[in-house]
Amino acid sequence: MNSKELAAYVTDQLSGLAGVRSIPMMGGYIFYYREKIIGGIYEPGFLLKDVPAARAAMPEAELVPAEEGGSPKMLACTILDDREKLQAMVSAMWPELPERKSRKKKG
Repeated sequence: MNSKELAAYVTDQLSGLAGVRSIPMMGGYIFYYREKIIGGIYEPGFLLKDVPAARAAMPEAELVPAEEGGSPKMLACTILDDREKLQAMVSAMWPELPERKSRKKKG
């Protein structure tokens, strides 16, 4: 499955949650829930921010680098095919995620 197909699948799996969106970025996709980054599609697949709610929902998940040679920073999603569990985890992750940084305007 290529990144575009995987992004469509992830979007469908999360379709029960209001406020989920994705944007293409450097050959992958970044996923937002209620304007906070939850994770994205990278070379290894769908990866999520390493927060306690994600670890609780996926205790077997491994930390993997988003890019080859990078340091392990994100959790490989192990529950992508379980729509209900995935949506519950993303909802639980939201309060643990950092606020989105505001862009500084050039001027």
